[in-house]
Amino acid sequence: MINYLVGEIAYKSENLIVIEIGGVGYEISVSMTTLDSLPPVGSVCKVYTYLNVREDELSLFGFSSVEEKEMFLKLISVSGIGPRVALSILSGIRLSDLAVAIKTGDTKLLSTIKGLGKKTAERIVLELKDKISVVGLSHEQFEEPLNESMIDEATEALISLGINKNEAYRLARENSSMCETTEEIIRKVFQNLG
Repeated sequence: MINYLVGEIAYKSENLIVIEIGGVGYEISVSMTTLDSLPPVGSVCKVYTYLNVREDELSLFGFSSVEEKEMFLKLISVSGIGPRVALSILSGIRLSDLAVAIKTGDTKLLSTIKGLGKKTAERIVLELKDKISVVGLSHEQFEEPLNESMIDEATEALISLGINKNEAYRLARENSSMCETTEEIIRKVFQNLG
């Protein structure tokens, strides 16, 4: 197995990079999180990898951190979740939010990730709840009670402003901490977007 690669980034596009090492270009599928954290084309970087072997294909998947790779491995251990879906999940939510959502059984948040339905979200929670560690997450982040009615109101307002349903819910939820009104959540969303 190839644990990691260190080389020059020869090419970057959505969810894909090519790293050149010794005259060979390695095509690696990456999450948007990893893509955003990598330096520009021409720079040297280190990418942790997972080699997926199928009877008709060898595919490399890359991660900017060991933690992201470990979460990927946990996700692909869930029945019905393949490497592409796991990468999509990692692209759709921050790693810490994903860990908290799984640990607390928040299938509503998981269902907002593009390509992830309610049944798959429930299966992820069921199979990974006891395997996910939230070490390093603040006590507040893990225990913070959410005002779901305020989040739902903010979600509806964001939808009316042209943001798609799943993205609106995710944004409202992520920006709800320390907010006492729906208006504060919406204001915070646009401050962070902008």
